[in-house]
Amino acid sequence: MIKRILQVVVIALVMSWVAGAIAEVPDDATKIQPLGVGEMAPVFDAHLVDGDLYRFDPGQRSHPSVLIFYRGGWCPYCNNHLKEMQDAEPVLLDLGFEVLFLSADRPEILYSSLRQEMPNYTLLSDASMEVSRAFGIAFVVDDATLARYKKAGLDLEAVSGYPHHQLPVPAVFVIDAAGVIQFVYANPDYRVRLDAEPLLEMAREVLPPAIGE
Repeated sequence: MIKRILQVVVIALVMSWVAGAIAEVPDDATKIQPLGVGEMAPVFDAHLVDGDLYRFDPGQRSHPSVLIFYRGGWCPYCNNHLKEMQDAEPVLLDLGFEVLFLSADRPEILYSSLRQEMPNYTLLSDASMEVSRAFGIAFVVDDATLARYKKAGLDLEAVSGYPHHQLPVPAVFVIDAAGVIQFVYANPDYRVRLDAEPLLEMAREVLPPAIGE
């Protein structure tokens, strides 16, 4: 009897969390409200591929960061973008940036879901979508799109491990060493991504003159 009561309580808590998570985000990608330039980046925890937690605390960092949010390894546009970033990432690292790629995929499929090898990338799982919500780029996928995805063989609940039916609008945030957001790119049209060259130009502008020149 006690076990049954505990099961009911757990289910109720999960359903309450899901309802709350959905209520916090728009039902349309065009309605997102990303954090803007001049705002402090939030502290967040995300999972590495082995399931360990990675903490991003802008108040405890001494170097700038580039955060790249993508929908998942199942998305061909995301794969193309990540492939293009292979040329930009080494330059960003040489400039002193930390480069983090955040996906809506659950941790154990972060690498296996991708269409090409990217062993040098720091991939993080935001399967719960808590980070995307904190940055204001999460949205709820509508029922018609969910049905279309399932017909194509994609189950968002299976790839994320959550029933929230949320995805991030693909986005790039450039954050300085003080933790302040200096550049934001978030396009509701997931087919259009930020090219490597303008990202590098913006990254150099974020650095102190003696380093960026």
